[in-house]
Amino acid sequence: MNRSKVKIRQATAKDVDLAVPLFDAYRQFYRQPPAPERARRFLLDRLTNKDSEILLAFFDSTPIGFTQLYPSFSSVRMARIFILNDLFVVPDARRSGAASALLHAAAEHARDLGAVRLALSTEVTNTAAQSLYEKSGWKRDSEFHHYQLFLDQ
Repeated sequence: MNRSKVKIRQATAKDVDLAVPLFDAYRQFYRQPPAPERARRFLLDRLTNKDSEILLAFFDSTPIGFTQLYPSFSSVRMARIFILNDLFVVPDARRSGAASALLHAAAEHARDLGAVRLALSTEVTNTAAQSLYEKSGWKRDSEFHHYQLFLDQ
């Protein structure tokens, strides 16, 4: 796959059917059962309500990846930040530069919207993603521990 042919653009509600297979494959990567109809409703709600920003990667006209950014704020910086919650590239398109292009586009998009930081989390075992993030200039947090409280259990 030719790196120069990977193009990134922001998704709109009209693009939901292009994003659903990618999003559902992403969820399956994280050991969730297929749920394309639920995925469609979830993405359509995010886009319609402007709850997130979704960027799609294409090779020619074929969607090959996406990233989803959720807005948040830094009280300390008194500024907008984004959580890069999802990043996925189909297996056949990995090593095409699509993931790097999505990370770069996400940073530019967030910067254009006035954000001062992007944040993300990844599984400890996802060393391929960690390597990509570090090569792309992301820094592992060494100052803060992150905690979660699961409310649905």
